[in-house]
Amino acid sequence: MGIGDLFKFKEGKTTFVFVGGKGGVGKTSISAATAIWLAKHNRKTLIVSTDPAHSLSDSFETYIGPDPKLIMSNLYCVEIDPEVAMARQQEELKNKRSLIDSQQAMGLDMLEDQLDLASSAPGADEAAAFEIFLQVMTTNEYDVVVFDTAPTGHTLRFLSFPDLMESWVGKILKVKSKLSTVKSTFKNLMPFSDDENTEQLELEETKRKIEEARKVMSDPEQTTFKMIVIPEEMSIYESERGIEVLKKYNMNVDSVIVNQVMPDIDNCDFCQSRYKLQQKRIGLINQKFHDKTIFQIPLFKEEIKGLNKLEELGQVLYENKSINQVEKDAILL
Repeated sequence: MGIGDLFKFKEGKTTFVFVGGKGGVGKTSISAATAIWLAKHNRKTLIVSTDPAHSLSDSFETYIGPDPKLIMSNLYCVEIDPEVAMARQQEELKNKRSLIDSQQAMGLDMLEDQLDLASSAPGADEAAAFEIFLQVMTTNEYDVVVFDTAPTGHTLRFLSFPDLMESWVGKILKVKSKLSTVKSTFKNLMPFSDDENTEQLELEETKRKIEEARKVMSDPEQTTFKMIVIPEEMSIYESERGIEVLKKYNMNVDSVIVNQVMPDIDNCDFCQSRYKLQQKRIGLINQKFHDKTIFQIPLFKEEIKGLNKLEELGQVLYENKSINQVEKDAILL
C-alpha cells in the first residue's frame, strides 16, 4: 500500500488530516503539497495554518490571510489570526451595545473585558484553530481539511481543547444564570448557542457538540495525523514523544514521513558523511516507528515553493515518483 492509499473518505463527511512535527522539518511544504494533490484528485480541500508564525503565504507565493481564499480549483487556504477573530467579536459587541439598555450594556462590558483577556492569554492561537475545526466539522462544506500545524507542543495543546472548551462553557453558563438582567444578550453571544428555551438544554447541546468533536478527532476513518521527521535525533525523539501523547487522545498517526533525505553521492566527502549519518538515523526511525507507514522524501536541489514545485512534491510523496521523473513530466507538459 502506498502512502496515497491511506486517505479515507466518508460520503457527506469531511476528512481531517493533521500534519505535524518538530519545527523546521518541512510541515508547511508537505501540508501544501498534500492539499494540492487532494485538490487535483477532485476533492474540495481547505488547508488551515494553525502556526502563529504562518508560512503558507510564503509557500504558495501569494497572500492568504484570515479568510478562506481560493488558490486553485478545489483548493482553499486560510491562515488563522486570533487577533482578527477577537477584533471581529468585539466589533459585534459594539454593534449590539448601540441597540440595548444600560443594564445589558454593563454585561457586554464584562464580556468584552473577558475577550480582551482571552486574546492575550496563552492558547489563543489554539482556541482560534479549534473554533475553525468546529465550524468545518459541523458544516461538512469541504471533502478534506488539511491542518498545517504549529510545532509539536502547540499542536498537543490544540488537541486538549475539547476538555478546556467544555469547562469554559460550563463557567460561562453559570455567569449567565447569575446575570439575569443580561441573559438574553449573553444567549446571543454564546458560542454554539441555539434557540432552546432553557439553559440546561443549551448546555446539553453544547456538550454534545464538544463530544462530537472528540469523536471525530479520534475516528481513524475520518481523522488522521501525519508525523514529519528529518533524519536527526532531536526530531526523532520529539516525534516519538508526540506520538505517545497523541495515543492518549486516541489520535490515529497513520504515517511517518522522513523529509530531506540525502542522496548517495560518491565524489563528495561531506555528502558521504551526511548520507551515512542519515542512514543510521533512518535505521532508528524504522525501529521506533515500525508499526507506521514510513515514507522517505529525498532532498530537493531547489527550494520547494510555488504551485509547480509543491505539486511535484505531492507526486513524489503520494504517487511514488522520483524527483527526476516529475521534473521530466513537467518539461513534457
